Amino acid sequence: MTDRTPLVGREAELDRLDAVLDGPGGPPGVVDLTGAAGIGKSRLLTEVCGRAEERGLTVLRGRATEYERHIPFRVFGDAFADLDPELLRGLGAPGAAWAASAGTADGIPANPAVAPAGAGAGAGASAVDRFAAHRATARLLTALGGRTGAGLLIALDDLHWADPASLELLDHLVRHPLRAPVVIVVARRDRQTAPSLAAALTRGVDTGAVLRLDLGPLTERACVEQLAPGLPPDRAARLYAASEGNPLYFLTLLQGHGHGQGQGQGRSGPALPPGGLGALLLDELTPLSAAQRRTAEAVAVLGDQATPPLLLALTEPEPGRASASASGPERLDADLGVLARRDLIRPRPGGVWSLRHPVLRAAVYEDTGPGRRAALHRRAAAALAAAGAPATVRAHHVERALTGWEPEAAAVLLEAADQSETTAPASCAHWLEVVLRVLPDTPGHAARRRDLMLKRARALSVCGELRASRDLLQEVIAGLPADDGSGVRAAAVTLCASMERHLGQYRASVALLRRALSRRPAPAPADAVALGLELGSSAPHALPFPAVRAEVLRTLELARALGNEPAAAGALAVSALGEAYEGNTAAARELADRAAACVDALTDRDLADQCEPLARLGWAEFYLERYEDAERHADRGLAIARRGGPLHLLPHLLMCKAIVHTHACRLPSALDLVDEAESIARGIGSDELLGLVLANKAQVLIAARPPGDVSALAAAEEAVAAAGARTSWWTSLVWCVMSYAALHGGDPVRARSAMLRAGGPDLAGLQPSMRPLFLEALVTAAVTTGDLAGAQEWAALAGRDAERLGLPVQRAAALRCAGQVLAGSGRPAAAAERFARAAEEAGRSGAVLWEAQSLLIGASLTAEAGDPATASAMWRRGRRLAESGGALLLTGLADLLLPPPPPPRVPGLTPREHEIATLVAEGLTTPAIAARLYLSPRTVDTHLSHIFRKTGVTTRSALAALTARHLP
Repeated sequence: MTDRTPLVGREAELDRLDAVLDGPGGPPGVVDLTGAAGIGKSRLLTEVCGRAEERGLTVLRGRATEYERHIPFRVFGDAFADLDPELLRGLGAPGAAWAASAGTADGIPANPAVAPAGAGAGAGASAVDRFAAHRATARLLTALGGRTGAGLLIALDDLHWADPASLELLDHLVRHPLRAPVVIVVARRDRQTAPSLAAALTRGVDTGAVLRLDLGPLTERACVEQLAPGLPPDRAARLYAASEGNPLYFLTLLQGHGHGQGQGQGRSGPALPPGGLGALLLDELTPLSAAQRRTAEAVAVLGDQATPPLLLALTEPEPGRASASASGPERLDADLGVLARRDLIRPRPGGVWSLRHPVLRAAVYEDTGPGRRAALHRRAAAALAAAGAPATVRAHHVERALTGWEPEAAAVLLEAADQSETTAPASCAHWLEVVLRVLPDTPGHAARRRDLMLKRARALSVCGELRASRDLLQEVIAGLPADDGSGVRAAAVTLCASMERHLGQYRASVALLRRALSRRPAPAPADAVALGLELGSSAPHALPFPAVRAEVLRTLELARALGNEPAAAGALAVSALGEAYEGNTAAARELADRAAACVDALTDRDLADQCEPLARLGWAEFYLERYEDAERHADRGLAIARRGGPLHLLPHLLMCKAIVHTHACRLPSALDLVDEAESIARGIGSDELLGLVLANKAQVLIAARPPGDVSALAAAEEAVAAAGARTSWWTSLVWCVMSYAALHGGDPVRARSAMLRAGGPDLAGLQPSMRPLFLEALVTAAVTTGDLAGAQEWAALAGRDAERLGLPVQRAAALRCAGQVLAGSGRPAAAAERFARAAEEAGRSGAVLWEAQSLLIGASLTAEAGDPATASAMWRRGRRLAESGGALLLTGLADLLLPPPPPPRVPGLTPREHEIATLVAEGLTTPAIAARLYLSPRTVDTHLSHIFRKTGVTTRSALAALTARHLP
């Protein structure tokens, strides 16, 4: 669609957009155009698309619409509709999946809700998971961007109206920038944007992935000189003042007040009529005939489905009513021609017509009488059904045609809910809500209502609406008869308790579960297993694990008796995590082994409905310092959860993997993982989960940011604010991280206070299996403030705990505690020895972060004790580990503690030559050396020729041997 209005006054924005188009594939990959309705976002988007085409980019353009917000993936489907389906199919499985939505059938757009998942031909949307759709679409865009040398531009207009599935997909593309010449430009009204989208784009601005351009009012000169040249100055000033610099308002006022005629304006000048802008726009429809007005209304009702066949179906006279006008197609062509000449409608790709502006569409739609509007939607639904359109496309029209309970209409909505259950659970929940709204509240429909409410609660839980799901489940439970034995009560209670748990309401969850387990008649064995598993998951947050150990064991035995291996795996994982948390290392290892054997023997399908055991097992293995196993099970859990598992489980799996990467000193990837977890947690509405995620993020930031950076402290402060006054193991962990953040922020007094808040005066509230590591913060704070007696007491406790646990990372922490006390007592040699042993312990477990920290602090103490050679070796190894893992805190600490001494050099070589010789000794190639030193390969080769001449060696291996002899 080509906009006929001139582009006015956006030179600065165009300069910045040109720069993005001239370098697609680099940051920013997303441009965010924001502004009020009518400010010129769509016109600027059109200009960007034109400039991209001039540069040879492939351009795709999609638009969200106000009245179709529950059609899944609609805005992306609209963009891909511009592509040749054969081209899409040629790009592999993701393209083939989108090709199903890009074609047309009998002039009617196909389903824009088909998600790209690489499923086989004919696979329904319900077989596709939304997270696989995100990754598949990213691969498709990458392939399209690489198809030509210039790249790809995808422009998404009116994104404030986008469906939740499309917003999730865009969030993924912002968080995972494409490594291809692809630019995504979105236009939206800031005040009408969903908070989740605004947060995602703002985070992208913070990371440099998104360029935001806020479009403000135009200047009076731009409006008058370019939109209405020759207008008398006094009239121009009145028009501009009334429009407040909004070009849509200015043009509408100009047209509504005579376009250049100076008569009839009144002394106060032009103003909007009582009905506002909408009334002024509707004035443009006054000269139309009744048939032309009906056609405009049909275009407003159909939105992006306004093709001639559908328009004809909506505007033909009712059966039995005679018409003296021309034949249907001829009459429609004539009406469309009149509307187009009046610039009320404009053509779009694919033979679709649309009203000139979304504001005009809204005005026409709302001005159409309710009865006629419902009738038009009913005819649209019937025409789409006759053309074979899927339920997800018809459901929108069916909903807007509903006037009461209609079984056939409900069947379409329920089919749409089934089709969108895994790809777009928010849409699924919406269609179910529509059915429940009209379903008669009578005894004859009670069972169906209950089943639909339970299904909707599941959909809400999957898309992260935990509170709404919990409230609906409470309604289901309250409405069940006391003697209900259908199993619905157990299902509703189990899910409700899970929602309470993830919302941090542990005691409510435990009470609900125990009441259900004690009911008479007793729950069926299968229901008792589900309730017992949830009890084992909830109770340890409110009670010590030993208090529920026996109940979890009974659940395990019952699951085994029933042959329910997935449930048995869940019970074993619950037990392993509980024992690992409590520091019962031997029992935890045995249970983790059994849980891993059970889980590893199950298929992903077996675990599809309960992938949470993988999260629990991964955390248990992390506490047992089995990092590879923990990451393996977290990865498997993520793969299963992304294929349709509940959204609230993803942060737990992401955090498990992130904390493993943190301890292993893989900090860039750890940051990516916690950022993704945060974006999900913020949309779910659980303060408990958000606090936990932010605490984990603070842990990563402490190590990943340089000394003096305050981002970790800010994240920790937000985490404790989210946690509030609750008491749970997660809350204790949040305060422990707050202690470390305060310590690294230079406030040891606050660090001590936070750790005592976490553990209580006797420190019993600290996680037993991690207590030596947490005690290190207390010891450090005490030594820093001169409280050596307190430091010695806590260091001794850390030593006793570490001995009991037998875990290398915890032993390393206890050794560092002892080392700090010795250093504070003026015994650097003994302190250095403890830090050297701590480095060995941490290295044995693969905890590279703690190994590097131990080496660097130990190097400083070793130098102080008078052993510079050993100190230098420790310093170099510690700094190399820190640098390779992205630990900016430790690299900064290294340079503060012990600036690098000049290394011994091969006689006769310059410092640069010796630097290159050292890198040769490390096995680096010429290109690698060039990249490391920011030199050209040719310069490196020149240096090497000088080195060979000075040293008398002739090969790289001989040079490496010679250099090695001169290194300590």
